[in-house]
Amino acid sequence: MKSLLSEIRSCEVCANALPHGVRPVVRGSTNAKVVIIGQAPGRRVHESGIPWDDPSGVRLRDWLGVSDEEFYNEQHFAILPMGFCYPGTGKSGDLPPRPECAPLWHPRFLDSLKSDPILLIIGMYAQRRYLPEREKTLTASVLRWKDFAPRRWVLPHPSPRNVRWFKTNPWFEKTLLPSLRETIRTAIATDQSSV
Repeated sequence: MKSLLSEIRSCEVCANALPHGVRPVVRGSTNAKVVIIGQAPGRRVHESGIPWDDPSGVRLRDWLGVSDEEFYNEQHFAILPMGFCYPGTGKSGDLPPRPECAPLWHPRFLDSLKSDPILLIIGMYAQRRYLPEREKTLTASVLRWKDFAPRRWVLPHPSPRNVRWFKTNPWFEKTLLPSLRETIRTAIATDQSSV
């Protein structure tokens, strides 16, 4: 895994297409219990190099019921975005993740894991790749969360831009999140000694 992560972090496949340059952001270990498959790093994460180091990450950690220390423990969580570099900003937020990353790196990354980790499939881009039985809308897929749990969890992006979605879908916080937190707590409890 260390050599693979080094390869990914040195990747320049789409360097010419990235307005802010390359800075692949990825984390993990072969023993990770949970793999977070999100979109792509935002500007703040691009600058810090720390995944989910932004308001979206604060909300995600709250959803999971974990501390920063637990979240950044690579024995607990691997972080595998659909695009490893910040794609730049468009008219209504960040541009989509670059399409080269997932087919190039995800199979090797996932094949290097020793266990069958829990997958957190965050946002529409991750759904398109990792949820072939998805519904036409993200909301409809998330509503079917019990069909996929406990090994796959379909989540909206925790971005502050999605506050309206959270307000119009209170069932998400009331029914899905408690079950997700219990699943995550159980998964990482077997490895608490490494926190």
